Amino acid sequence: MQNLIIRGGRRLGGDVSIHGAKNSVLPLICSTVLLNGKSILHNCPALTDVYAALDILESLGIEWSMSGSDIEIISKHPENFEISEELMLKMRSSVMFLGAILSRTGRAVISAPGGCRLGPRPIDIHISALKKLGAVMRESGGRLIFEALNGLVGTEIVLDFPSVGATENIIMAGALASGVTVIYNAAREPEIKDLTDFLIKCGADISGGGTDTVVIRGVNRLDCAEHTVIPDRIEAATYMAAAAATGGNITLKSVIPNHFNAVSEVLRESGCEINCSDNEAIISAPSRLDAVKAVKTRVYPGFPTDAGPMILSALSTARGTSVISESIFENRFGFTDELSRFGARVMVFGKVAVVDGVNSLSAAQCNCTDLRGGAALIIAALTANGESTVGNLCHIMRGYQDLSKNLRMLGADITEM
Repeated sequence: MQNLIIRGGRRLGGDVSIHGAKNSVLPLICSTVLLNGKSILHNCPALTDVYAALDILESLGIEWSMSGSDIEIISKHPENFEISEELMLKMRSSVMFLGAILSRTGRAVISAPGGCRLGPRPIDIHISALKKLGAVMRESGGRLIFEALNGLVGTEIVLDFPSVGATENIIMAGALASGVTVIYNAAREPEIKDLTDFLIKCGADISGGGTDTVVIRGVNRLDCAEHTVIPDRIEAATYMAAAAATGGNITLKSVIPNHFNAVSEVLRESGCEINCSDNEAIISAPSRLDAVKAVKTRVYPGFPTDAGPMILSALSTARGTSVISESIFENRFGFTDELSRFGARVMVFGKVAVVDGVNSLSAAQCNCTDLRGGAALIIAALTANGESTVGNLCHIMRGYQDLSKNLRMLGADITEM
């Protein structure tokens, strides 16, 4: 699949089930490096990032198999402790393997990560935390070499920023460390709680997962477990934005509505009606949205940065002017050059996007620039009059399973080419 041909202007309606969370299954896969025995992860999405993570497991000598949405992983002491540059480049978030490999083997080698279209993704906060746990790092030939030959030792770590990746790395590093590790100003995302819930099933002694203070008491051994991945709150937000943009009415199934409260509140402000139960959310949108005063991305439970592009796209045809401020990535709005091909009026000032709503969008040819920006372009094409082409879909396949198929089920006119 190279391109999507989308004939826009159709109102979305119907039911859609949400897959397991990309940002949860990846650290869960990483954490199996710490384990012994056969674990089964249920509700796993079939994404290129997931397969990249499994390729890294295989390079470490750990066996896995996937059947439907179940992944079976047979964990043992890794045969290797280095992630090649080729594998690192397949998955930007592969640095999250670092804590698990180092904790299990006493050594870890990775390639120095670069930036991406969203801007640089430094790992200074990861390195600083691992050093506090007793790791020694040196750089050689573009590789970062970590050693803790006598094992990691628990300590107190105060994060300057509640980084999700750093919190996950420290949790995995501390799980087999000696002593107690305490993370202050930890990330509170639901995916953190999912990771700690799984590790506790495996025998870890962890409390506070999903709060700003996480306590990890190191144990000598972790065994296997069976676990179901939480639903993907960003996938849910994507379908909500698509429904809002097209004046649709859809029901999201297999969701945890509390996980995307901040997105729901913004859409309610734009004129949508949203009703939630334990595992469902129904969104009904007006024929045209109203502008929202101000949206600022924040760490959880605030408005998620990953949902910003899709909401911006939906607001491009709202009545009035909306403002979206980004607080995490430097170039989150890089996709707006492609969005302007549809006739959207968006002015970007650093990390602030000002969206002047237009009456309608026109069909265009565009290319995805990143994962969430690509989803935003698909939403624009669903809204636009005429036939649009969206290319460079490799970004979409990193984070969405069956996106075009599900949109067709909701009434969109989409052809895969």
